[in-house]
Amino acid sequence: MVEMVKADLLIVGMGAAAQMAALYAHDARPDLKILIATKALKGKGGCSRMVQGGFNVVLSPKDSHERHLMDTLKGGQYINNQDLAVTLVEQATPTIKEMETLFGCFFDRNPDGTIHQKAFAGQAFDRTVHKGDLTGIEIMSRLTEQVEKRRIPVLEECRAVELLLDESGQTITGALLLDMRTGRFIIAEAAATLVATGGGPTQYRFHAPGPDKAVDGLAMLYRAGALMQDMEMIQFHPTGLIIPGSVVAGALLEEGLRGAGAHLFNGDGERYMLKYAPDVAERATRDVVSRSSFLEMSSGRACPEGGVHIDASHLGADFVLKNFPGMAERCRQFDYDLARGRVPISPTAHFVMGGAVIDVNCKASFEKLFVSGEDAGGVHGANRLGGNGICESCVYGRQAGKALAGYLSNGNRAIQKTRTGHAEEAIDRLSEPTTRTTGPSPFDLRQALQELNWNKVGLARKEPDLSDAVSEIEAIAAEAAKMRVIGGPVYNMMRTTALDLLSMIDVSRMVVASSRAREETRGAHFRMDFPTQRDDYGLFNNRLRRGSNGLPEIDKTPVIFKRKSLAECQQYRKG
Repeated sequence: MVEMVKADLLIVGMGAAAQMAALYAHDARPDLKILIATKALKGKGGCSRMVQGGFNVVLSPKDSHERHLMDTLKGGQYINNQDLAVTLVEQATPTIKEMETLFGCFFDRNPDGTIHQKAFAGQAFDRTVHKGDLTGIEIMSRLTEQVEKRRIPVLEECRAVELLLDESGQTITGALLLDMRTGRFIIAEAAATLVATGGGPTQYRFHAPGPDKAVDGLAMLYRAGALMQDMEMIQFHPTGLIIPGSVVAGALLEEGLRGAGAHLFNGDGERYMLKYAPDVAERATRDVVSRSSFLEMSSGRACPEGGVHIDASHLGADFVLKNFPGMAERCRQFDYDLARGRVPISPTAHFVMGGAVIDVNCKASFEKLFVSGEDAGGVHGANRLGGNGICESCVYGRQAGKALAGYLSNGNRAIQKTRTGHAEEAIDRLSEPTTRTTGPSPFDLRQALQELNWNKVGLARKEPDLSDAVSEIEAIAAEAAKMRVIGGPVYNMMRTTALDLLSMIDVSRMVVASSRAREETRGAHFRMDFPTQRDDYGLFNNRLRRGSNGLPEIDKTPVIFKRKSLAECQQYRKG
């Protein structure tokens, strides 16, 4: 028999966005029954914990929300949802203060006791708050303590596999969960559901997120029929470690290293960013640096390890070890000396700018559905600034928590009935691989998908590759429908990989379809056959839903220049 649980608020995920939402909802309405389901252990998984660099926020009188907004819109190449971007920058200031005063987060200080803010690429002011280069651990540790203190129940190692709908197909009733400790399914129904699993584009050969990430939330939202947007905008971080043969390959050397003055060199020893972005060099935005590195590598100027080199040694070993101890230690584990020599790196899949369409209160396109953090789209436009990611998670987790407390106070606490047979159909479909005696391996299929995406839907795209990718993804999907999972129900890695693969396939479908629909280069989306950004053509958002055939249906929606005009965005200079 399938276990059933009920709550006022079901939160899927346990990163910064999810925990901030739980804390703010609880503190506003302590009577709410909140349930968190996380794929990992409490506070130990996901991308928020891996944040090294920091949190962009206006604190100095010399800075302004206006400048932070314009930096964000310029970085996003004008297709951001401006209401979401304004909320991000304005609410970041009270959010960071409350994280210290209410939840005990503590960030690095200046000698006078004020919060220290460092330089990050793509910004007109040094506004990045941090805790050394281990900012995510500080945030997640303190938030998890506060969740524990409030005794908010958490289902650990319990992954969501499907969103549930009512008979009308217009209301989310909760989620189907899989308890990885027992192999049993759980039907979790709630008066409101928040999807905050984080993105984590691990469907590429090199990826920064950890192995527990598999774009689950984005895939569940798509399968349920939620309205999505801008899924072509996959950010590749410029500086992922090259570690041959290791699952850690792609792990980040964070933005602050370039912000502090580290240099990039190609295999010929040339500091190539002076050629691509002479005004700002290595402090250019992530899309520019990643693309420049890719062009150097693909033009035969790679370093012997296959990528390019980053060099911070000229900053002084003491400076590097003091300011970037986490990165220095990570490099040392693989016999690289970040403080004294050059380290091989490659662009690595890092962040999904696209996601579910939401409003400033995180309300999505279904009744009783809210989305925050990397599962949501619109905040960052075509490219996210470093430091705006954990800022988004915390700000929009806070927004979601406050909104949900209000929503559940206004006659919305009734739990709708899930469509008859919905959960059972999903359980049968997802259990089929465990009953087969033959079939392809999910490990092999995942690797094939990662290679396909890296080669044809990665840093540089063109129509022939994208067209091939459509059919090749469907071929992998057809094989996935026949895959076999062996082993028992408890902590079955092969079963976990099979479920990961299904999520990766659905998100790959969205990325390819959206990439084909945008015939220009903009932000993180680089079309070799359309290498120019065209503001006379490309000022739209690709909005999409899952069609009846399971494939994306796309509608181009014009960007609304509600707060800042196109001319203001185009003319803004960060100097």
